[in-house]
Amino acid sequence: MTRTVTRWWWVRHAPMKDAGGRVTGQLDLEADCSDHEAIARIAVRLPQNPVWMSSQLRRARQTLEVLHTACGITGAAVEVERDVAEQDFGDWQGQTYAALEQSDADRYKKFWIAPGTTRPPGGESFADVMMRVARAVERRSASHPDADIVVVGHGGSIRAAVAQALGLGPARALALQVDPLSLTRLDRIADQSGVVWSIGCVNA
Repeated sequence: MTRTVTRWWWVRHAPMKDAGGRVTGQLDLEADCSDHEAIARIAVRLPQNPVWMSSQLRRARQTLEVLHTACGITGAAVEVERDVAEQDFGDWQGQTYAALEQSDADRYKKFWIAPGTTRPPGGESFADVMMRVARAVERRSASHPDADIVVVGHGGSIRAAVAQALGLGPARALALQVDPLSLTRLDRIADQSGVVWSIGCVNA
């Protein structure tokens, strides 16, 4: 019986610069990568010769670059995976939470009643994020069986990946804490009978 184990090493990007109380979502903001000690603590835990992956957003790519430096790596290939980007908050991106409470009060209030399944105007729900992250995990696991994949993602995409592994719904998944520059390890174990998951750590 063929058995494959794809080991997913999820790193949340470094803190964002100039977030300023705004709904950031997929705004392409820069990362503050000045916490070299935190970056080094992650770097020493990462595997040798993994597949390197990042979302397309600048803060993830910048974090991956400093991880490469901390690991002593130059010129490594990076696969960009758009399906592990942060949640798209549509028309609300770039606005402050305080302003939204005033300008779009009804929709804003309804969103927080069921944030896991409600779409902001022009955006996507967290349930949508869960579906696209699960697609990416299955697609990339098929492309890289028995590999280590180090992916720099976002709070939303990492919560979605943990939810896939644990079988959580959107509301439960949103309760997970995922800090900047934290490490989450999820092993996808597949054989002819199906897929199971082993959880190494979350938000370490």
